[in-house]
Amino acid sequence: MARETSRDRRERVAAMQAAQKKAERRRLLVVIGACVAVVAIIGAAVAWAVLGEQNKKEEALSAISGDVAAAACDPITNDPASGSSEHVGPGTNQPNLTTVKYATVPPSSGQHFAAPAVDSRRVYTVADAPKIETLVHNLEHGYTILWYDRSVETEQAAAFQALATKVNAMKESANKFLISPWDPAYGAFPAGKKYALSHWAADVDQSTGKVGQQMGHRQLCGGLNTTVVEDFVKKFPWSSAPEPGAA
Repeated sequence: MARETSRDRRERVAAMQAAQKKAERRRLLVVIGACVAVVAIIGAAVAWAVLGEQNKKEEALSAISGDVAAAACDPITNDPASGSSEHVGPGTNQPNLTTVKYATVPPSSGQHFAAPAVDSRRVYTVADAPKIETLVHNLEHGYTILWYDRSVETEQAAAFQALATKVNAMKESANKFLISPWDPAYGAFPAGKKYALSHWAADVDQSTGKVGQQMGHRQLCGGLNTTVVEDFVKKFPWSSAPEPGAA
């Protein structure tokens, strides 16, 4: 048998190294391929979830976008407004006045707590809703509030979320549209009415900031309808309030 020369050994080692590198490249390609597949699966799952969520929102909006007449809405009211800048409750000169007796159900103006609700939520539930006195301060700042009877909270949960997203994107709303349950301790909705919109409007001199005539507005409905809400917000935009520039 011929003795292996140094050259033969070098060639054999080089061949072994080449084979090892080739095997490593194959393993790397397999790993990369697996990672690409995982990323693709995750991407598809996310896209599917987003699409599914969008479809749910569209379905929820579709369910409340039917015939306006079917919502059985009363005409919009013109309520005398009062309580501008009248803060009560904790931190005020009337700390023990924690429940205001409002002139209308729901209120469209009136005395209110010193701080409005300024968190990121746009739909509240019975479990986490701010007090009525807090939300009336929001009205003073240009918000429109859709109050709902507690009996519809569960069945309309998806519709509320979809409606809040849609209406808050309107220029007339400027993200100042809230949906909150009505507290019957402040008075009952009229028979057959499950929803009520309210807004606190005022004539404001834009050059001086002086507030002129004020008026509250409400519309009570038996059913929930997207067009009714949009039309109300268009008629009474955020900028029509006594203090529209406040948060």
